[in-house]
Amino acid sequence: MPGSKFKSELKIKRLDDLAEIIHNLKKHRKKVVLCHGVFDLLHPGHILHFEAARKEGDVLVVTLTKDQFVNKGPGRPVYNQRLRAESIASLGCVDYVALNEGPIAVDLIKKLKPDVYAKGADYENPQDDLTGKIKDEEDAVRAGGGRIHFTHEVTFSSTEIINRHYMVYPDQAQEFLEKFRKKYSAQQVIDTLKHLDKLKVLVIGDAIIDEYHYCSPMGKSPKESIVASKFLRAEAFAGGILACANHSAGFCSNVHVVSMLGKENSREDFILDHLKPHVKPKMFFRDDAPTVVKRRFVWDPFLVKMFEVVFIDDRPLSGKNEKQVHDYLSKVIRQYDMVIVTDYGHGFLSPGLIDLICKKSKFLAVNTQTNSANTGYNTIQKYPRADYVCIDEPEMRLAHQDKFGNLENLILKTAKKLKCKYVTVTRGHLGSLAYSKKDGFTQIPIFSKEIVDRVGAGDAFLAITAPCAAAGVPSDLTGFIGNAVGALAVRIVGNRTAVEPVPLFKFITALLK
Repeated sequence: MPGSKFKSELKIKRLDDLAEIIHNLKKHRKKVVLCHGVFDLLHPGHILHFEAARKEGDVLVVTLTKDQFVNKGPGRPVYNQRLRAESIASLGCVDYVALNEGPIAVDLIKKLKPDVYAKGADYENPQDDLTGKIKDEEDAVRAGGGRIHFTHEVTFSSTEIINRHYMVYPDQAQEFLEKFRKKYSAQQVIDTLKHLDKLKVLVIGDAIIDEYHYCSPMGKSPKESIVASKFLRAEAFAGGILACANHSAGFCSNVHVVSMLGKENSREDFILDHLKPHVKPKMFFRDDAPTVVKRRFVWDPFLVKMFEVVFIDDRPLSGKNEKQVHDYLSKVIRQYDMVIVTDYGHGFLSPGLIDLICKKSKFLAVNTQTNSANTGYNTIQKYPRADYVCIDEPEMRLAHQDKFGNLENLILKTAKKLKCKYVTVTRGHLGSLAYSKKDGFTQIPIFSKEIVDRVGAGDAFLAITAPCAAAGVPSDLTGFIGNAVGALAVRIVGNRTAVEPVPLFKFITALLK
């Protein structure tokens, strides 16, 4: 009815206005109860939770996580924040609805100061809280004079309902997940990732500064065959091996990165500022080359890349520089449980350093990237040995000079030549193909529904699957984790942020419900 809809809309308030309303309600001795969440698909479990919460006070307020802060993976939320707010406002037991302005509830609680903060029983055990925020929320509630209350109604899961009845993922992914759920639970996968924390990881490779210069097209130049563009803004990211180190550091507490910078305009301060606190850096400096900078010119707001300018000198290291790195690695490499090498072919990893790394590493994970600066010259064949190889399909085919051959046969050839225990080949929209001698081949489909930016996704995949391989995680589980990481990574602009544990845990939980 139109009148009912109008009444529901009156319940939806701005957060500042709601804080004032609650303040006035408390003056009149009204007890305010707060519920907070995503509430993506309104179902009986939500309604029972709201009704139980309403019994704890006089006024029920429900606040929602904005779309941009929903960390349940690609394709979520299914319903946008406006529809979610309107649906909840239509319930008779709900008095007010608002959208949280930030990603966490703590600031919201401090602003509203509810008498009761109601959460479902699945949050009652702090160990089951993936975010680790429930304790902070409880502290904020108590600081405002309130208490936390856990409802114990029959529970349902929006995510499970969406997975079962809404085609959130392609058919191939749905079929894979149905089988995968029977073998692994979300908690098993999360525990596997948490156990990586004890690994000591050494990452070695080319340091790269990724710059995005955002522009808007103005039109064709009258005198040249070019499109003139207006500069808007720029941002820079720590890329290459630096991004790899940051990704690994989210899951492994002891990460050491070794790389080479240019002495002139080294960008060392920028790099140190953009490494995670527990990444230990060791940077060497060469006199004859700059720190590698890849400057991409991008049309805003659609992230269409127009062209790229690379500041690079990829000639081999001088004997002096190579000896410095060789001597250092000789001293430290055996201190680490595993070594991750990301070789971009930009002149840092010489044959002598590769030989040392291959001989001395306890467990060696390698990616040799094919890019515009090295096509055909930088393949996995440079490495005489590896325990884990992670490259994309074109890189695998280029290494064997085989454009159309059977991919599984190429993987087997690589594994035999490098005496390699694990191989993963990423295949873009086709997902990934994981192999181990013990488990054989597993094809894992993609879980991403939207792509913001592909830059850095391969680095994220390697940085988190390599520790899994070193820990002896089965190849099908390693591949699943890698594709989940990739689905999150392609939603990040460049290397603006790393793939962090909590969003990954939430996404894995959403996939396997």
